[in-house]
Amino acid sequence: MRGAWGQGLRNVGDTTLRIVERIGAVVLFLGQILRHSGTSFRRFSLVIREIYFAGVQSLIIILVSGLFVGMVLGLQGFETLQSYGSSESVGVLVALSLMRELGPVVSALLFASRAGSAITAEIGLMKATEQLSAMEMMAVNPLARVVAPRFWGGVISLPLLAALFTALGIMGGFLVTVIMLKVDSGAFWSQMQAAVDFRHDILNGMIKSLVFGVAVSAIATFEGYEAPPTAEGVSGATTRTVVSSSLAILALNLLLTAFMMKGWN
Repeated sequence: MRGAWGQGLRNVGDTTLRIVERIGAVVLFLGQILRHSGTSFRRFSLVIREIYFAGVQSLIIILVSGLFVGMVLGLQGFETLQSYGSSESVGVLVALSLMRELGPVVSALLFASRAGSAITAEIGLMKATEQLSAMEMMAVNPLARVVAPRFWGGVISLPLLAALFTALGIMGGFLVTVIMLKVDSGAFWSQMQAAVDFRHDILNGMIKSLVFGVAVSAIATFEGYEAPPTAEGVSGATTRTVVSSSLAILALNLLLTAFMMKGWN
């Protein structure tokens, strides 16, 4: 029995060390990306192309998801607030929920699933087909030419996608509560305008989405760059990107929420 407990503790310790080592490797890789980002900004067309790849091609799933999330929030909020005689405040509930939490978090999760996995697969396939090695032989740094533009494309895209997600979510809540459930339109917008604060709500959501963009882009590029040069290796790296990014988003959201609540109060 004592031996089983000891083995279990060793397994937990080994797993923890591997996780910490992986996080450290991603942070060091992020440092290398930042060091080689000058080339990307001097040739900003590379970043623009990756913004299109990561951001524009993710618009449909972001907009549709934001609309439906807002509609569900409107339905649930109306049913709950109606029992307290405060159905006109449903706009406040929808706006604050989307701006503070659901907008940045859900859009980041969708971005990691769609764009993050695609970035990892693209870089991993370039490694598997020895395109990265060919660049090195021609004195072209793959970090500056391939990795950094994709990283910055993701970092720039995610805050914009989160803002669009939130805007469509508010419109979805408006459609359900005002158009379908006949909540007063003036009360919906006026109470929302009075309750939403730029610093506590809008700015916090922007900061969260920016941090999530850095985390997802760093993980996606790292997993692709370090993927074993085989089909199975690229597949595993893509899966790790989605799982690691999702866990990182949820963990960072908790830390940022706690920090912001303590910092602003």
